[in-house]
Amino acid sequence: MPVLQITDEGFRLDDQPFRIISGGLHYFRVHPGLWADRLRKARLMGLNTVETYVPWNLHQPRPDEFRLDGGLDLPAFLDLAAAEGLHVLLRPGPYICAEWEGGGLPSWLLADPDILLRSQDPRYLAAVEDFFGRLLPPLNRHLSTNGGPVLAVQVENEYGAYGDDTEHLAHLARSLRSHGVDVPLFTCDQPGDLVRGSLPGVLATANFGSRSEQGLAALRAHQPAGPLMCTEFWIGWFDRWGGHHVVRDPSQAAQELDALLATGASVNLYMFHGGTSFGFTNGANDKHTYRPTVGSYDYDSPLDEAGDPTEKYEAFRQVIAKYAPVPADPIPDPGPKTAAAGIRLGAHAPLFANLAALGAAVVAERPLTMEQLGQDFGFVLYECALPAAGPVLLELGTVRDRAQVFVDGQPVGVLERENHERAVAFTVPREGALLSVLVENQGRVNYGSGIHDRKGLLGRVLLDGAELTGWTSRPLPLDTLDGLSFTEDGPAQAGPTFHRGTVELDEVADSFLHLPGWTKGNVWVNGFHLGRHWSRGPQRSLYVPGPVLRQGSNEITVLELHAAHRALTVELRDIPDLGPTEE
Repeated sequence: MPVLQITDEGFRLDDQPFRIISGGLHYFRVHPGLWADRLRKARLMGLNTVETYVPWNLHQPRPDEFRLDGGLDLPAFLDLAAAEGLHVLLRPGPYICAEWEGGGLPSWLLADPDILLRSQDPRYLAAVEDFFGRLLPPLNRHLSTNGGPVLAVQVENEYGAYGDDTEHLAHLARSLRSHGVDVPLFTCDQPGDLVRGSLPGVLATANFGSRSEQGLAALRAHQPAGPLMCTEFWIGWFDRWGGHHVVRDPSQAAQELDALLATGASVNLYMFHGGTSFGFTNGANDKHTYRPTVGSYDYDSPLDEAGDPTEKYEAFRQVIAKYAPVPADPIPDPGPKTAAAGIRLGAHAPLFANLAALGAAVVAERPLTMEQLGQDFGFVLYECALPAAGPVLLELGTVRDRAQVFVDGQPVGVLERENHERAVAFTVPREGALLSVLVENQGRVNYGSGIHDRKGLLGRVLLDGAELTGWTSRPLPLDTLDGLSFTEDGPAQAGPTFHRGTVELDEVADSFLHLPGWTKGNVWVNGFHLGRHWSRGPQRSLYVPGPVLRQGSNEITVLELHAAHRALTVELRDIPDLGPTEE
């Protein structure tokens, strides 16, 4: 493929003027069996390029492990993009934000109690260097200089919103170059952060979702010559638990895109197709109050969560056609959907009765954090014997992020970081009663100084003002459920419980799992972790990719942390429910 050139007048490709018309498409938020479909629909909308981040925390889950397989087979994704005739903007971080758990930074970095992320801290730089050394060499054949689709590579991500250490950006740029990246580099920042986040000699780009002329004017004032580009043109937004489903009027978004393209600038739509933060991978924000993000990353995009064109798809296609060639193919039809009602989950496995199959307890005087336990995602169960019977006040140092408190298996309270809660009063029934605190990591903070977000119980635990010691900390990552022991058709147990059932399907396609009447927990289909369910909304259904389902028997497992639907049923429907929008 031709090589991108950056000149004072703009981009050139194959020695011809070139405008990047791109859209965000994160391979790690899309089932790999659907990559080709999404890429084809990107080309049919008129895009000539797609953009993707790279999630360090999934590719390198432990310092001595590295993955480029399955849903993380980035080389295969790049091959499919090239086969579709699409260029690629690659954004390998190491920090990516993306409303992704920890902004993509692996949790094991936080096992060091005073490490400074996104800085010149030698411990951080050594880890980044190791990551780049594993990631980039296998991608070198995909660079446009070697005939591949990758036109340009981003240095860090919106660094100006976090720091102003130019030497840190320069260090990362040198590292990219040392590992064979010889295509153009670029940075991206919001207009007010361009000075802090740009790097001399590297193309600066801006991020915004409206008022393009002002945003591009700020970019031109900062960078007097060279291409103008909006790397994140926000055409929708993400949702948080307890909020509403955010949407943006298609005609208004199309008008904003038209205004941007009319300036001659290049653009990357954020997002073209948002996809899903499956499993435990959603991030969170914390601007004095912790706000976890939902699992759906629909983002009100031109392609919805199931990959179907929306009104924005057609509206954007019409705008793009004013400025660039658009394929004559018709707009793709929505894909087929699978539905099945009244799926009964009649087998039960209480969490507390299956602890040995889920994780090994570690003994220590004080509760250990997830990072100390070598754990990325999921839950930690903390247990301790209470010294005496009677009324008590339990005070937890810091709850990260949601703690369910039990005494001898009976629930006595819930403490949420989001509500700044850290104390609960209850009566201890007997001397030696077992205190159990089940703590859920609801997503590490992905933006701002809060990224140093350690999980579990942090600090001392006090009982009536005296420190409570002698704990076990049991990691419950729930990365496999194979060892659970289910009881068929017995009465559902009180307390956190796994519920399992099967559904027979003649045909399989994408679907949406609905859990009316259930409260909070997680869902797996055929062992694939869809993500979290929570009755507080706004999201009230979970997207099920068609390749996860199979003809014949399909197994559905729901972890319910509180109260299950009385009938213990779930449904597969052909439409999602992402919640009410703001009027």
